Parts: sequence; structure tokens; C-alpha cells
Amino acid sequence: MPYDDSFLAEPVPTPSVDPATTLDYTHFTVAMNTTRALAWWVAWNIDGTILFPEVPRESDFYPDDRLPMDQQTTEAVYADNDLDRGHLARRADLLWGTYAQAVAANHDSFCFTNIAPQRDTFNQASRGGVWGELENAVLALEGLTDRRLSVFGGPVLSKDDPSYRDLVQLPQSFWKIVIYRVDGQLRYRAFLLTQDLDGLDFLGEFATYQVSVADLTDRTGIDFAGLTDLVEDTGTPAGTAPPRRIDTLADLDL
Repeated sequence: MPYDDSFLAEPVPTPSVDPATTLDYTHFTVAMNTTRALAWWVAWNIDGTILFPEVPRESDFYPDDRLPMDQQTTEAVYADNDLDRGHLARRADLLWGTYAQAVAANHDSFCFTNIAPQRDTFNQASRGGVWGELENAVLALEGLTDRRLSVFGGPVLSKDDPSYRDLVQLPQSFWKIVIYRVDGQLRYRAFLLTQDLDGLDFLGEFATYQVSVADLTDRTGIDFAGLTDLVEDTGTPAGTAPPRRIDTLADLDL
């Protein structure tokens, strides 16, 4: 089953952007920007009560045969450089349900449609840093209803992203929205992860920020109106408030 908009009891619709090609996978859904050959967004669900972290990682990434090869970013971009194949929907988030479903979701997560190019130190550091722990931090919240989350995320596809090998424009930042219930009340928090690129040397640091959904809309061109119409956003900076840097999990306002 792909992304379920009723997973948190009250419907949480996916973002909206046009044009997009939507593809369903086990526990997640991808909306592709076929011109950029990267995802506009990925939407996924997490059930923290029935996770199977022992499912072995896949060793191979693969294209989706439902799309032409020139509409997805594949192996040629990652050869002989410092780029990692960065998961958009975290593999660990998808390993739930029955064991067979967890195995299927693990495999699906390695499809190139769920992958975006990231500098190796950026991707590896984010796994152990604040960005890589956002979902875990929410799952650990006292009062979290049913240990369930819905998550939206993707690259920020800017017109001025640098071109690489005449194959792809490299995203300079990534975004994520985590939706959840605490004591029965639906809420969300939005985050931005920046990746500074210096030409083709891939120099620079990464940083995580808590932002408003209005800010994400401005940066991405993606419409999150279905979310803001339904969910109270008491903790995320509102309106045009500047992004707030998050250096440790203690800095999170959940």
C-alpha cells in the first residue's frame, strides 16, 4: 500500500505541484519532476509499533521501468565522484507492517525515484545528525498518538541549481515536514537542510533549520494548502519569520 492520507485518522493530503508524475510504492508515494529527473516530493507513513530494523539493506539501486530513463537520475551521475545516492524517504522509516511488507518497502526505497544526489559527507553526516534523527525524535515524544507519523520530503528544485555532467542539476537543499498527533491533536513541523556546493568540488557545510510551510512554498513552488487547512501548526515559525537553525535535538520545538 502506498502513502495513506488517512493514516493519522484525519485526512492529510499530499502536496500539490504541476506538472508531476505520481508513482506508488510500498508505504510511500513519489511525485516526479520529469524535466529535472528528480522527485518534487515523497510522501510516506511510519508505524513505530511494528518496525523491522533487522531487514537487510539492499545492495543495488535501480530505475523505475514505468518511467523513461531520461526522466530519472541514475547511475551515470554517481560514478567516480563524491556524490552519494541519498534516500528521500528514509529506508528505516519504511520497514513496518508485516515482515513481507517491510522487505518489499526496503527494496522499493532503493529505486532511483526515491534518491537524490548528495555530497558524501553531507549524506553521511545527516544520517547521524539532527536531520537523520527528526523522525526518531518525534516517535519518542511523550503523548504521541499510536506511534504513527506521516512525512513529506524532497529536494528544493531551484532554477539556479548547478548543472553536473550535463545530466542533472544538483539540489542545494532538502526539505521535510513531519505530521503527527500528540494527545490526539494533529500538528506538524517543517525543516530545511542546506547543502552548499562550490562549483564541482562539492565544498561546504550542511545545516538544518526549522522553517514555516510558507517559507517552503516560496522555496519549492509546492502547494501545501491541504496540510495547512487541516493541521494546527503551533510550533513552526509563522509567516515570514526567518528560519531557525537546529544544531541539536534539544533545539527542536515539537
